[in-house]
Amino acid sequence: MSIIVAVLVFGMIILIHEFGHFIVAKQCGIGVLEFSIGMGPRLFCVTRGETRYSIKIFPFGGSCMMLGEDENDKDPRAFNNKSVWARIAVIAAGPVFNFILAFFLALVIIHVAGHDAPRLTGVLDGMPAQEQGLEAGDLITKLNRERVVVYRDITMYMMLHPSDPVTVEYVRTLKDGRSETRTARLVPRYSEEYQAYMLGIQANAYREPVTGVADTVRYGAYEVVYWVKTAIKSIQMMFRGQVKPDDIAGPVRMVSIIDETVEENRQYGMEMVLLNLINLCVLLSANLGVMNLLPIPALDGGRLAFLAVEAVRGKPIDKEKEGMVHMAGMVLLMGLMVFVLFNDIALLFFRK
Repeated sequence: MSIIVAVLVFGMIILIHEFGHFIVAKQCGIGVLEFSIGMGPRLFCVTRGETRYSIKIFPFGGSCMMLGEDENDKDPRAFNNKSVWARIAVIAAGPVFNFILAFFLALVIIHVAGHDAPRLTGVLDGMPAQEQGLEAGDLITKLNRERVVVYRDITMYMMLHPSDPVTVEYVRTLKDGRSETRTARLVPRYSEEYQAYMLGIQANAYREPVTGVADTVRYGAYEVVYWVKTAIKSIQMMFRGQVKPDDIAGPVRMVSIIDETVEENRQYGMEMVLLNLINLCVLLSANLGVMNLLPIPALDGGRLAFLAVEAVRGKPIDKEKEGMVHMAGMVLLMGLMVFVLFNDIALLFFRK
């Protein structure tokens, strides 16, 4: 069951990504030879017009194969014969459609479950928050001038700056109904009990409902922004050595995570299972959008980098040289995928 759910989750995210390339290519008058979901041998295919639509055996991946994409072709409908801006639009459409998917799924979550407001339910005795006068009901709005919209912004900030002093801006609702903005300087204190640096703030695990379409759209959009920021900060942490190889989850471990999500929430009903799966889809879709925009050869971001250079120079880079760069990038990415796959298997079966 978990494998089926995983295939549906990954399949939908990849389908939307490739559909972005596909629909914009069609709108730009580019011939699409094949639109496929999955990798490897074909399980099923059907041809409609010039395009072959395929489902392949491995559900992780997909492609939108366009006419003249990687070779010179005199056909005016070939990808490389279109303007540089049309080609940029086609390549960027995949990640953009992932962000659009994440946004619409986030709207469902916000509408049904609300958002995790950064509102305190209490403070721990003897900790910095209590000492500086924070109390239950205070709404955190900024940490060192970084905007706080959801409580996860606070946990992410503390993960990146566990022991750094922080200026907290918060809003307190007074007894007469007026709101007052205040600030406090907190120095995280190490807790022997929790084995971590803490500010001493507490928040409710439950989400607050939103009222009205405007708030639903605003918090839905911020869900995407939050996961995009998280993905970027995670990449920065990788380069700083703050993320270990074992922290990187590949396809095998993602199936395990989906299985755990289903099992942990099944006791609360199917609605809770679906909401948590939708939340996972938001995370994965936003992350796929970010990762594909990285300027790495063979990824959409790598191709966009070459097209950006072409737009500035006014002429394309030699296709043979560009192809060699993308091939080298593909080899490195395949090597990384193999490493992550074996690391997933080792963590699941040999390091328990």
